[in-house]
Amino acid sequence: MRLIARVVALLLLASAAGCASADGPWVELGGKRYVVEVADDDAERARGLMFRDALAQGHGMLFIHDREEPQAYWMKNTRIALDILYFDDELKLVSQQRDVPPCSAGNACPSYPSGAPARYVLELNAGEAARLQLQEGARMRISPALQDAP
Repeated sequence: MRLIARVVALLLLASAAGCASADGPWVELGGKRYVVEVADDDAERARGLMFRDALAQGHGMLFIHDREEPQAYWMKNTRIALDILYFDDELKLVSQQRDVPPCSAGNACPSYPSGAPARYVLELNAGEAARLQLQEGARMRISPALQDAP
């Protein structure tokens, strides 16, 4: 009986933890869900993923801009290779920069333009876009927690 009680308690705990994370921000792309950190103001967008040594698998950073317009990102002080994915107001993939290398050259780091107006930029570990076989036009879904984002 004790074993059954422990199993039930563990299942309830796991279920509660799953519910809590379902409320946090996430995006779905290519049939995969990613937990995202959100950068939706100038300071957060400027810092991005700088000075990080790793980005956990299944995680990313979603940058939300005030309006759809051409974007350009760089890897200044970024220590991990990334895929940079650009999405328009309709959450449609309009451009992608794959396998962008880290850069420690400060202001001499190159920029990676969107190639088309974008409002959302998703950074994932390098290789994710290839693994998902992403093509321009792919749709991103965002969690309810992000629906009311600016």
